[in-house]
Amino acid sequence: MTDEVLRCSAKGCRAPAEWALRWNNPKLHPPDRRKTWLACEAHRESLSRFLSAREFLRSVDRLS
Repeated sequence: MTDEVLRCSAKGCRAPAEWALRWNNPKLHPPDRRKTWLACEAHRESLSRFLSAREFLRSVDRLS
């Protein structure tokens, strides 16, 4: 088992992820499919806005 640190998905960010942004593109994915972007606290809002503007964002969950 490894202790790999989950990293933020924002371009150039290496901060540990604190949030999971669950999304799908309804033109490409079935309704129940979810893709995941990870976000640090600093990028949670900007990544959420990006996905929401395209109506892709389905949920934002804190990582445990």
